[in-house]
Parts: sequence; structure tokens; C-alpha cells
Amino acid sequence: MTHRLTVDQARRIAVRAQLLDAQRPGDVVEVAEQIGEIKIDPTATIAPCEQTVLWTRIGWSYESGQLRKAVEDDRLLFEFAGTFRPVSMLPLLLPEMRRWPQRESSRRWLDANARFRDDVIARLRAEGPLPAAQIPDTAAVSRPPDGWSGSNQVPHMLEFLMRQGVVAIAGRDGRHRLWDLADRVYPQDLPEIDEDEAAHLRHERRLQAAGIAKQRSPWTPVGEAGEPATIEGSTRRYRVDPEAVAALDDDAGGRVAFLNPYDGMLFDRPRLREIFGFDYVLEQFKPKPQRRYGFFAHPILVGDRFVGMLDAHVDRQREVLRVDAVHEFTPFEPEEHEMVRAEIHELGDWLGVAVASDDD
Repeated sequence: MTHRLTVDQARRIAVRAQLLDAQRPGDVVEVAEQIGEIKIDPTATIAPCEQTVLWTRIGWSYESGQLRKAVEDDRLLFEFAGTFRPVSMLPLLLPEMRRWPQRESSRRWLDANARFRDDVIARLRAEGPLPAAQIPDTAAVSRPPDGWSGSNQVPHMLEFLMRQGVVAIAGRDGRHRLWDLADRVYPQDLPEIDEDEAAHLRHERRLQAAGIAKQRSPWTPVGEAGEPATIEGSTRRYRVDPEAVAALDDDAGGRVAFLNPYDGMLFDRPRLREIFGFDYVLEQFKPKPQRRYGFFAHPILVGDRFVGMLDAHVDRQREVLRVDAVHEFTPFEPEEHEMVRAEIHELGDWLGVAVASDDD
């Protein structure tokens, strides 16, 4: 069966899959279970990505300590490859971990540094959890500079061992990761899933989070998960979550949401362009004269349409959320103005600061 969807229906499916409709989720774990990954990024013009992703979905009842509790105390989420993920995803990743790395250059580096690897594991076994800075660099062979990390090889080895499921991130001290042996961080009673089934289940979870996605998208690959779908006016082949289609008539309505530039809703740019008519460009790495909306402007979603960009930052000296601009793609209706204004003040309340504009 091929589902034939209107563009409006496709948008609503995508918005609801990302928990951005009026029916807000109740807690951090519910968000992670539905959207699969919560991106970690320290850029904090307003707040770090992992915090704004959760506030955007849960709203006023979300407090930043809830994420730390879910990760470090309850162990219901785990940190992996720059994201927080629900522990239910871990069995689906283990088959990939066991055959990592696939790249020959990475295998050679690990082989050449077998003793270094053993040193790192032994140090963690004896003293973990530890930050990378407290683990000696005994590498025999260094990886070439990549522009992101220095000459110290310990972070590289820890990342490699995390990818293999040997070590894990036990928590954080501020923004610094604390590393330990995986068998002291991850649950030990996880189900065993073979590689093919795990790959299919990962596709299903990815489609659950997207609602609708192109089958072979390099940004949101979903394989044979879900059911085939077409979207009015498009010749592209999509896959859709049948549960999302079934729930289309159960519409809780829309709301305003400010999306962090690294929010997963924005990840698949071609899908954004085709379904939402939103050609999103992150201007963080553009020279200032070339920026149209601002260094780290947050897209504004109203209902199922992107209507503008919020350029704002927290002024730490004055303890205010300074709104530099609200860019409107087309002039807002009075109701939209009021909804966006109210959400800005909700954001200020959550941050614990007053709201100010350049006119103040």
C-alpha cells in the first residue's frame, strides 16, 4: 500500500514525530525515546543544544538537572558520539560497535597503538571515571591534526574505544566528559540482536523520529522501514510511519517552537526544503557581512510552518535575554506576533532572566 499524502499532511506528520505539536511530552526519557538522539553542542547564545532541544519540547516544566539525572543517576540515557540516546537504542548499536572500525587507516592506528590502548583501559579500570586530561598519552603513533583536536592522542583513543563499546562516558564535570569502562556504565542484561535485525530496527527508530523520510536519504536513511508514500506535487519516493498516518485525524493542533540550529528537526535539509518550503542555512560559520539572520539564529516554527528566525542571546553581564531581531519570512498576523512574543517571554522565564530588545 502506498500512502498518498498532501503537503500539509506530510508536514503535520513530521512535526508530531518530533514532538513539536501542542501535545507536549512529559519528561526527558519520553523525548529521547521518540526522537532517538539529543544533539550535544556547547554553543550557547541562548543555551546549549541539548538543553534547548528538551525545553522546546517539554516546555516550562523542564529543568536542566533532569537531563543529568536521567543520564548519570537513573542510567536511562547514555552519551554516545555527541548525542544523548535512550538505553533502548544500545542493543541496536552493539553489532556495529563489534565490527568497528571499518576504515583501514583507523585499524592500522589501533594496531600500532595496542600498548597505548591497554594503558588507557588499565588506567580507567584502576581509577575511572576520569577526564581525558588525567590519562597519560603513551601513543606510539599519532594521528594527523584534524583541525578540531590537538596533538594529545588520548581523546582519539577514547573515542575509538567508545565506538567499539569498550569504554563509555559515565557523566560530565561541567562540559568535560568523564570516561570509564563500558561494563561499569552500560546495563549488563541487554538483549542480543543480530546485525541485520539491528540495522532494520535502527531504520524503524529513525523513521519513528522523522515521521516521513526518503528511503535512501543520506541524512535520514530509513531503508525498508514503514510503508511507501508519495507527497502531492513531488515525484520523490518516501517512507512513512504507518502509526503516524493513522494518527493524522487525532490532531492536537500546533504551537510556537524555537529550534536550536542543531535540532534534529533541521538535520535533513532537502526534506525541509521539499516539505516545508524552508531553505535553511546555518550562518554560524559565515563571515559577519554575509549573515542575513544572525550568528546563531533559531528557526521559528508556528504550527507546521517555519515563519521566521529568532536572533537572540543571553547577555550574561546584564542577566537578560536580548532579542536582537525577529525576522519574519512574511509579515506576521497579529495572532502570530502575540504567540511568538509570549514564547520569547516563556524562554526568558525558563532561563531565569528578563527579556530585552535593542529598543530597550
